[in-house]
Amino acid sequence: MNINEDIKNAFDTLVAGGLILYPTDTIWGIGCDATNEDAVRRVYELKKRIDSKALITLVDTPVKVDFYVDSVPEIAWDLIDVAEKPMTIIYDKGRNLAPNLMADDGSVAIRVTNEEFSKKLCARFRKAIVSTSANVSNDSAPLNFGEISDEIKEGVDYIVKYRQDETDCHSASSIIKLGKSGEVKIIRQ
Repeated sequence: MNINEDIKNAFDTLVAGGLILYPTDTIWGIGCDATNEDAVRRVYELKKRIDSKALITLVDTPVKVDFYVDSVPEIAWDLIDVAEKPMTIIYDKGRNLAPNLMADDGSVAIRVTNEEFSKKLCARFRKAIVSTSANVSNDSAPLNFGEISDEIKEGVDYIVKYRQDETDCHSASSIIKLGKSGEVKIIRQ
């Protein structure tokens, strides 16, 4: 199967409210429509994770961040421009997303992806896509597809074939929290 067929199948699954297992700019992720409350709930159930812990979402361009964040601090644009590795930014007040996706304080975590598959999928879907590590909470995050448990594989509706054979070890993104006035707090390097 080529990448375009995989994108179409993943897209169809997202539109139908399903869960996908897909490669990202970091580690493999469990994904769904970030605006679909029922799909987001299924992700929490699959990960056995409490929903007060927010999930990361992916977008394909910095322009889309404005649609999902009430007020983007100016420093965010600079951070996105200069990031040399994948970086997730937590913004104070999210909007236009499933309510159960955001943290209890209304904050939202968004990453602009530059990886081929996830970027093309986000562009085609035209909405934010959940991207949370493909593991049950408190288990180690898988560093490549081969490390993903059967429990996770069986809990999704579509598994992307692209990049499954890679054995390289990938790592999670850095996470930075931005305050309303542009204060920067490093959560994970």
